[in-house]
Amino acid sequence: MTASVTAPGTRASARESVVPAEDATPDPGAVNRTDWPARWRSRAIRITSVIAAVLAWQLLTANGVRLWLRFDTLPTVTEIVAAYSEQLRTDLFYLDLGQSLIRIVSGFGLATVAGVAVGIALGRSRLFADTVGPLAELARPIPAIAIVPVAILLFPSDEAGIVFITFIAAFFPIMVSTRHAVRALPTIWEDSVRTLGGSRWDVLGRVVLPGILPGLFGGLSVGIGVAWICVISAEMISGRLGVGYRTWQAYTIVDYPGVFVGMITIGILGFSTSAAVELLGRRVTRWLPRGENTR
Repeated sequence: MTASVTAPGTRASARESVVPAEDATPDPGAVNRTDWPARWRSRAIRITSVIAAVLAWQLLTANGVRLWLRFDTLPTVTEIVAAYSEQLRTDLFYLDLGQSLIRIVSGFGLATVAGVAVGIALGRSRLFADTVGPLAELARPIPAIAIVPVAILLFPSDEAGIVFITFIAAFFPIMVSTRHAVRALPTIWEDSVRTLGGSRWDVLGRVVLPGILPGLFGGLSVGIGVAWICVISAEMISGRLGVGYRTWQAYTIVDYPGVFVGMITIGILGFSTSAAVELLGRRVTRWLPRGENTR
């Protein structure tokens, strides 16, 4: 037998070659610090684009420019700001604001619960998909605002009808995204839970619900935007209070600065609620890998 001879410094040198590799691991704090200039540059570009649009609007309207578009008929930025500051000092503005928020929260909340439940059932039950699926696909292309006459006939009050229209508008995007997310789940996840003795409720709670979260929040983001479009339209048609109703009233009395006050308020409300949904989605799906530009 020949004995293998190891050089005295071989093991030590091997250990020394491994240890520096740990020091090569990037520091997360250092990565975040290097990312700050890019973040601030992105924010600066966004703010600059908004300021440039506002300045262009002021120049075109204040100088009465009339090319292909008639900017001379629109209010200037200073007139809109004056009208907005006046509205902020009235109680009616906050009453309309609260009424629209109540409607959107009620309709969107009901649509979230129903859309997730129906989407999961459509994705996992062949019988449910065969019975309810065709009805859902027939109703889905109908614009929610086209259901206003039906809502007026169906519900005893305008308030319930507006909430129903908001519910219908948000329901279908949430339902469709949930159904697709359920069907896209890898079957090996469910098989693993079944192999370990898990029940159907274990599969639902440990596989289905966590697995569909990324797709679900995509549907929620779309649903909240469509819900705002329809609730404002319903308020314009059959409302008594709300931002949409007040905006339409301003148009009927030729208060064009008031119209733009309503439009800006609608934009702020839609942006805020969409950002809240996206932020909640990021918090709930922290386990997802994300690139540096999405943090």
